[in-house]
This record gives sequence, C-alpha cells and structure tokens, in this order.
Amino acid sequence: MALSSTPFNAGNSLTSDTRSIDALRAAAARDPKSSIKEAAKQFESLFMQEVMKSMRASTLSTGMLENSATQMGTEMLDTQFAGKLTGLPGGLSDAIQRQLQRQMGLKDDAAKNAVQPLPVLATKGIAPHVQTFIQKHDGAAKAAEAATGIPASFMIAQAAHESGWGRREITGRDGSPSFNVFGIKATSNWTGKVAEVQTTEYIDGKPQKVTAKFRAYASYEEAFKDYARLIGSNERYANVVAQAQSGGAEGFARGLQKAGYATDPEYASKLAKVINTTVRVQRAMA
Repeated sequence: MALSSTPFNAGNSLTSDTRSIDALRAAAARDPKSSIKEAAKQFESLFMQEVMKSMRASTLSTGMLENSATQMGTEMLDTQFAGKLTGLPGGLSDAIQRQLQRQMGLKDDAAKNAVQPLPVLATKGIAPHVQTFIQKHDGAAKAAEAATGIPASFMIAQAAHESGWGRREITGRDGSPSFNVFGIKATSNWTGKVAEVQTTEYIDGKPQKVTAKFRAYASYEEAFKDYARLIGSNERYANVVAQAQSGGAEGFARGLQKAGYATDPEYASKLAKVINTTVRVQRAMA
C-alpha cells in the first residue's frame, strides 16, 4: 500500500498530507483489509506522538541550549520512538483495526481462523464436548466420505461411540495418543504401531475384561483414512457400505454388528442413537 514515507511530526498535520490520504483512498478500493491495517497504524502513530508530546510538555524546560534546531531534533526523536511502539502485536492498532473491520462489515482474520460456534438450534441440548468432537473431525470424515460413500455423520458418530466422544481414547502405556477413535484392532496383517490396552469384550453375551492390541496412527486424519480402507475394501462390510449410502442409519449400525465389527449385543442400537445426534447437529451446522 502506497502511503507517504515521510514521518509525521509536529510541523505537519495528517489533513495537510493530501498525497497520503489520496493514496489510502485508492488502496482502500483495491484492498480494504490492508488499507484498514495501515490506517490503524497511522492512528496509533498519531496517538503515540501525542503521548510523547504530552510527556515532553510535562517536563520542566531548563532553557539552556534550546533552539529551533534542538526542538526539531527532539520532535524527530519522538517520531522515531512512536514508530517503534506502533504496530506491535496486541497493541492499539490491532484494536483499531478490529473496530474498523466490524464497522465496514469485514471479517476479522483471527475470528475467521478460530473454531466457529455452532448455531443456537444445534447447541440446544447438546453438550459442549459433543459439539467440539463433531467440529474437530468434520474435515477428516468428509474426506473419508468421498473415498467410501459412507456419510461423514455416520463415521463421526461411530468414532464418537467408540471413543466416548473423545473422552476414552486409546493411549499407549506411556500415555502417547493412538488417534484410534474407531477402536480398530491390530490384527496379524497390521505392520504399524500398536497400543496395548485393557478393553471389554462380550463373550457368550457376557462382558469380560481382556487385553488387546489396537492400531496406532500418527493423526486423526490417518485413522479416518484407515477406517475408510477397512470398510470400503473388505467384502465383509459390502452390505454395510450399501446401507450407509442409502442413508439408513439403523441399517448401517445393524450391518456393522452383523459383520462382527463389535461384540457388544447392543452395539447397533447404541450406535444408531449416536448417529441421530450427530446428524441433527451437522444439519444445523450446514
């Protein structure tokens, strides 16, 4: 942005520098956000110079060796100090910039990059950790949906059910995360890292504590990709994928249980309830 490079001092007012104003107006038409940032820095610079000026005025003058030359030198020094104090992160210019952006209807970059809150209809009756879990895995689930055709909401729901909405995730003995939110076991054909933990298995309909090895990943995205490969390429889950693609949440849940994904006899009904919750929140997010 083309602004005047001449520092503002006590002998020049901002209104008299027409070239700077014209340049700022022209730049604002091309890039409003950058112009707002520069204008905010200009305002902060003016403010800091006034602060320096007030400090000088409150200091008693000795009158010795003071003339127009020393006064000019002092003003130039104050301008340099004001410039060094202008534009610092979290400073006055940031606050001015946010205020100007709101007045012009422009989104703040910090707000844009932050996790956006869910709409009121979505949050009604939904616990915060549920909302956070859905938002956290939305991107990875949609990528897996593109690969398998299984709705992202179904996969997020299954990950939520297996991990207790992220509060019972599988970790290694040293506490390191496995990112395995689907509870996928490490069978003999798995060559990656594993996490060995105690889990509950239903044997002859009765819950028993057993020690099992689970797959460990480098990220949640990797976990969703592996889940997509497992479900999409295994003949055992062919009917499950078909049910999911038709939009049948209960059929998808029953298909997983029938295919032996889990030993819990109530797995299908539990998963279907979680899917309904996830779908309701995601629809409100759309």
